[in-house]
Amino acid sequence: MLVTALVGAQEQRSDYVVQVPLTLSGEGPWYRLELPMALHFAGRFGDLRDLRVFNAEGEAQAYALTLGSAQHSETRTETAVKWFPLHSQADAAQAVPSIRVRRNTSGTLVEVAPEGASVNAEEVLRGWLLDASAIKAPLYKLILDWSAERDGFQRFSIEASDDLQHWQAWGDGQIARLAFADERIDQREVSLPGQRARYLRLLWLAPQQAPALTAARLLSASSSSAPAPMAWSAALAPSDVKAGEYTWNLPLALPLERVRVELKQSNTLAPVILSGRRDGKVQWQPLARGLLYRLPQNGKEVIQNELELPAQRVQQLRLQVDERGGGLGSAAPQLTVGLRATQVVFLARGTPPYTLAIGNAAAQAANLPLTTLIPGYDDERLAKLGVAQAAAEPQVEAAVESSAVQAASFDWKRLGLWAVLLLGVALLVLMAWSLLRAPAVKP
Repeated sequence: MLVTALVGAQEQRSDYVVQVPLTLSGEGPWYRLELPMALHFAGRFGDLRDLRVFNAEGEAQAYALTLGSAQHSETRTETAVKWFPLHSQADAAQAVPSIRVRRNTSGTLVEVAPEGASVNAEEVLRGWLLDASAIKAPLYKLILDWSAERDGFQRFSIEASDDLQHWQAWGDGQIARLAFADERIDQREVSLPGQRARYLRLLWLAPQQAPALTAARLLSASSSSAPAPMAWSAALAPSDVKAGEYTWNLPLALPLERVRVELKQSNTLAPVILSGRRDGKVQWQPLARGLLYRLPQNGKEVIQNELELPAQRVQQLRLQVDERGGGLGSAAPQLTVGLRATQVVFLARGTPPYTLAIGNAAAQAANLPLTTLIPGYDDERLAKLGVAQAAAEPQVEAAVESSAVQAASFDWKRLGLWAVLLLGVALLVLMAWSLLRAPAVKP
């Protein structure tokens, strides 16, 4: 009887009160789905332990859960720049050349000439001045090319400036061109410290070996970052309204990171305190303080209606408004809550279509680590996985609403299992009690 009951209690798709069809696109067999907030609300646990993916045969699929993270990207650009020779008198070859420059309105160099040079004085090439004024990103690499007349190694110092008056040392560089028989070696690249500069000055340590440049390029890199993706709920109406105080009840406790408060009227200014708690039996804990407003500024309307939260699990929220600012108007504001987006990654096995199921109070966590689900996993590979889309939002919302009624009904199969187990324990206790009360057999 116990074995039969355990087999009957094996996990089925029908055990989950919300079931949403999935549409697959891209290359499998792994697919990723960004979970909408409506499905978070449909769950029985904030950690999504009651989430499953089933195939057409009703078999559960292997899956992993991963939180969205901030995205950082870097763009590298190679730019050809203008260069100008720097000369000095032969008898002062080690001195820094004095120059006279002419720039246009954008700061680009038009002319660079020796300053105060004597007509009869012999001059030598001391170095080169590079115009990087058109590059706004940090500089990471210098790439030079020079005439074939100068082979061997050439060393030079590198200095940077924004005004051609004050120079900052960026270290030394070395270029090389070597030829032997039919073999040739070129070393044309020099690393830079990754800082911005409008001008670079290259001064050769041995002026008599300074080569004649034929090309100069600078490699710059600009980085950008995008915040971690968020999952947002639909607008929620407050469950309780008092003077200057509004309360919202969520279907379950979630680690919220941000909320948006509806500001219906223009010229609204409201200092607020947002508090939260897991249920109605504990005290309110302050989560955020801030100033919400919807005000005109420079001919435009500026809106500040968000508050950041510490990702603490809360099921109830209370917004207290300082009425000295005029409040939020006669109509109760609606609230939109957001948390870090969760991606469901699953290995498609069996026959489609696939269904995401959630909402089982008796479920246990079954997700795998992402590195186990995808051998050789890395972040770049995750972005190339196929994509799964949940059903349209209205259908999801309807499924979530209907789940409340289904969750209220008894699970007769599970109740029968418990009855059988308790009956078995009772029989064992009765047998043990009977053996203890049996009279001892005399020899």
